[in-house]
Amino acid sequence: MRRQVHLKYGVVIFPTDQAIRIDHLARAAEERGFESLFVCEHSHIPASRRTPWPLGDAPLPREYWAMTDPLVALAMAAGVTRKLLLGTAICLVIQRDPIILAKETASLDFLSGGRFVFGIGTGWNAEEMENHGTPFASRWEIARDKTQAIKAIWTGAQASYHGKWVNFDPIWSEPKPVQKPHPPILFGGQGLKAMRAAIQYCDGWLPALTPGFGALVAKFRRMAQEAGRDALSLNITAIWAAVTGGWVAPDRAVLDEAIDGGAHRLICGVPPAGTDTALRWLDEYARLIG
Repeated sequence: MRRQVHLKYGVVIFPTDQAIRIDHLARAAEERGFESLFVCEHSHIPASRRTPWPLGDAPLPREYWAMTDPLVALAMAAGVTRKLLLGTAICLVIQRDPIILAKETASLDFLSGGRFVFGIGTGWNAEEMENHGTPFASRWEIARDKTQAIKAIWTGAQASYHGKWVNFDPIWSEPKPVQKPHPPILFGGQGLKAMRAAIQYCDGWLPALTPGFGALVAKFRRMAQEAGRDALSLNITAIWAAVTGGWVAPDRAVLDEAIDGGAHRLICGVPPAGTDTALRWLDEYARLIG
């Protein structure tokens, strides 16, 4: 199953205190013709470091615990741009109150004129979740409950939700998002559970661009078709970002892999470094993209 699509390009960054300022990066990305800007999230990293880093045995980089809040960062980016889409890659919905998160994201979409993309996921750090009162073993159920509750608040004049992990009678919450029926929701992750979540209650999938990407996309689309979804309507946004031990330099072969694999969007990782370094990476991506 394959439909030719015009690949769109964005950038993604860990928005830390040592990285290029998010407003500067947003302006620079829009000036260079990028379609979108995505930011990552960890509220903190427990000092115990009990949970291993999924990307390998290397020391966990500082940027994992030094990020600004993603929605605050995107609001700042919205204020200095006109067309740039503003996304999370990913927002840890399982660690946030869904009523407040619905308000924050609806406000961002409203104030930006309908430019928000809601990338979500379950995360990987068990202790981080536990600090928020989120049981690690239940994270997939909680992600579904909270996301469905957020959609109910976004779309309902008097929203209510009754689930195992989220439960409230009718409420009023405005403003509503500009995008209808609501901002696109992309589920992040590589495994079968992430694929199923993307298919069951989201609008697309947010995987990393790894070897064998095309085969993963084909599998995802078969699963979507078997579940009764229009597989080709589900957005696939691939992340080309950090790897074990450092950052991958811009490479045309990687761009071609995203195109051949059937992605709709490729968000290109910019290191959380100073302005000069970040802009060099942006310019190299722009040169490769042409």
